[in-house]
Formats: sequence, C-alpha cells, structure tokens
Amino acid sequence: MAAGAVEVAAAVVEVGSAGQFEELLRLRAKSLLVVHFWAPWAPQCGQMNDVMAELAREHPQVSFVKVGPSVLYPFSLFRLKVLTNKASVMLFMKGNKQEAKCGFSRQILEILNSTGVEYETFDILEDEEVRQGLKTYSNWPTYPQLYVKGELVGGLDIVKELKENGELLPILKGEN
Repeated sequence: MAAGAVEVAAAVVEVGSAGQFEELLRLRAKSLLVVHFWAPWAPQCGQMNDVMAELAREHPQVSFVKVGPSVLYPFSLFRLKVLTNKASVMLFMKGNKQEAKCGFSRQILEILNSTGVEYETFDILEDEEVRQGLKTYSNWPTYPQLYVKGELVGGLDIVKELKENGELLPILKGEN
C-alpha cells in the first residue's frame, strides 16, 4: 500500500494526495487497477464506494482505489479554466440570468444588465464541485464571482465600485 494511504473496506485503498496516487500507480504498474474518483458532497459517490467495496471482496486480484477531492483538484482545474472562459464575460452566481436566488446575485445581475454587455451565467447551486472548486481556484470565498476573459474581476462590492468609478464598462468590453 502507498505510504499514508488508508485501507477502506476489503481491498479498497483510499488515496488522499497526488503523491500517494502517483506512488500507488508506480507500485501497481503491472496489475489491474480500478480507480473511482469521488467527492463527499455527491450522494452517488457514496453508492459507488459501496459497489467498489463489494467488487474488492469478489475480486481480490484486482486493486480498487478511491481517489478523493484533494487529488481531484488538478483534474478540476482544467474544467474551471474552461468554465471561466466559456464566455468573454462570465458570472458565477446563485441562480441564473432569469432568476437570481440571492440578493447579491440579483444586484450584480441588475448592474450587468444596465451595461448592455453580453454575458453568460453559471448556477453554482447546480454543481457543488464547481461551487467549492472555484473558491480555491480564484482564492475568492464568496459568490457571485465575475470573470472577464477568464480573469477574476471580483464580487459584488468590487463590481459596484468599478461601476461607480466608471471603470466597469471598459473592463467588461476588454479594454483594460
């Protein structure tokens, strides 16, 4: 077993870091390895954990591995990069353009709508991985989060300040 890895159920190994995962791959390079990427906030992952444990009991010659969120982050990084660049102006919020699900999101929608600039939204309430991952990716703990050309502009307070200073429209148009 990889150093620091934790045995779970019969022969399911839980890996909690990229280093552990790489070591496990090296040590078991010539054996069949079944890898399950999981997240504690996804209920279907709990069901898959049970399936993996059962399979491990039935097939002891196979290595079964659970890879947790701390190892997943590098894989999620690509997805977050793609999402933040989905549109030139991208807003991550609670709700969507048609229905904000919190007051902060409603306020930022009003500001963006007043500019006439095209933008897309992503409802963070629909995807917990994005909701949690984007906080780390952006080093910004709250929502909404506004991105222009893949770069974080900020949250509601910063957007309000930029609008008051006349700086918001040039930023949204990519002139800054």
